[in-house]
Amino acid sequence: MQYIIAFLVGGVICALAQLVLDTTKCTNAHVLVGLVSLGAILSGLGIYQPFQDFAGAGALVPVLGFGSSITRGMLSELERLGWEGLFTGAFEITGLGLAASIVFSSILALLRKPLR
Repeated sequence: MQYIIAFLVGGVICALAQLVLDTTKCTNAHVLVGLVSLGAILSGLGIYQPFQDFAGAGALVPVLGFGSSITRGMLSELERLGWEGLFTGAFEITGLGLAASIVFSSILALLRKPLR
């Protein structure tokens, strides 16, 4: 059942983002920044974590989850280090995921022939 909930929630988030793209003059970049900002705001207000607990990967994988991760990292480092944590917290939590994606994409780029 958890897989179905994650699939449906992730699909609804992506469908709403596509609806915004289709019905407004927003570009892909506008929607991307809007989703990251919305995830950060909802996480800062304490709303996103219960939603993520319900939806699982359906709420974690879309760009909303990235904004939530940034805010969660900043708030945890703020408690640990004080105001300096606001500047280091985003890198503390999201750095490993970003580094892994760069390493794996570089390896795949070396192994596969590029598309033309």
